[in-house]
Amino acid sequence: MPISIGVLAKQVIDPEMPMAAFQIDANSKQVVTPATIPPVVNGFDENAVEAALQIKDSQEATITVISAGPSFALDVMKKPLSMGADELVLLQDDSFRNTIDSFFTAQLLAAAIRKLGGFDLIICGRQASDWDNAQVPLGLAEILGMASITLARKVEVKEGKVVVERLIPDGYEVVEASLPAIVTVSNELGQPRYPTLRGIMAATRKRPTIWTAGDLEIESGQLEPRITLHDLFVPVRNQTCEIIEGDDEADAARLLALKLREDKLI
Repeated sequence: MPISIGVLAKQVIDPEMPMAAFQIDANSKQVVTPATIPPVVNGFDENAVEAALQIKDSQEATITVISAGPSFALDVMKKPLSMGADELVLLQDDSFRNTIDSFFTAQLLAAAIRKLGGFDLIICGRQASDWDNAQVPLGLAEILGMASITLARKVEVKEGKVVVERLIPDGYEVVEASLPAIVTVSNELGQPRYPTLRGIMAATRKRPTIWTAGDLEIESGQLEPRITLHDLFVPVRNQTCEIIEGDDEADAARLLALKLREDKLI
């Protein structure tokens, strides 16, 4: 019987976008990107797709990619399909704009996973490059009552268990958990594979499943944000440089100490 694998992938602003193109709409408190700079699949989530594909290379498995957001660039979100994933499910609704609220996102994904009948293994990127919260996978594990292992550099499925090489500061440790389980992966897993021409052509023929809030049967109260974004801005840094000189090195050091004390830095 094939292993069913769910992969969570997020559409994000291209982190390689030049700072000159980075602008914030003060009214909507959102980043405004030029139309010439398309979004991308979060880099760590591409590592998650690669981890699922490596499992599929070694044994029979099906891979379903799930993403949540208010809107999607289909050419972007079909990349996991062109890499070799089997299905793509997009949770798309105007009410899904509150992506800063990790618990809100975890609830959406949990509802979709239940609707899909669950998975033996769910693989996620360690964090998203937009907010860098790294909270959604752990929240999802709590909601679904599943074991979770973080920061994987290698993921294998053996005899009803997931075996993970988990990163630690001075190397890695081997951790295992019974299925079903959730695993987050890091870029140490390796470079995600490039889509082949055959994969790209196959992806163009596949139509993603699109579900709204109504399809997920989510109550209106669950859509209320628990986190309110009060302000979003690009920090302004005013830097000045003052050269402290003295009669000799000792005198310069004394004057520097006096200046730092004057500015209440020491």
